[in-house]
Amino acid sequence: MKEEDIVKSFITKLFSKEQKVVVEFCQKNLDRFLTEDNFPLFQDFLAQPSIEYKEFECLSHCRLCKKSPYAQVDGEMIMGESPEDLLQKLKRLNNG
Repeated sequence: MKEEDIVKSFITKLFSKEQKVVVEFCQKNLDRFLTEDNFPLFQDFLAQPSIEYKEFECLSHCRLCKKSPYAQVDGEMIMGESPEDLLQKLKRLNNG
């Protein structure tokens, strides 16, 4: 392989990495809606290499926070009727 081809290959690999999906949660919302039963499912999802997970004490969406589980994904608000519904929506967004 020529040196020029090696450089092109390296540059292609460097810039073709998948961009991570940024998922942000309100800690109060998680405390309100996550249970011992669904917590491991969220842990498995958030441990994926394509996910960047952030948890904040408060995201200042108090009315929504009291009503349903939610997350911000790349700045977009995603709500679920239940924690399991939210997780399914997050998985669909991650799969593209």
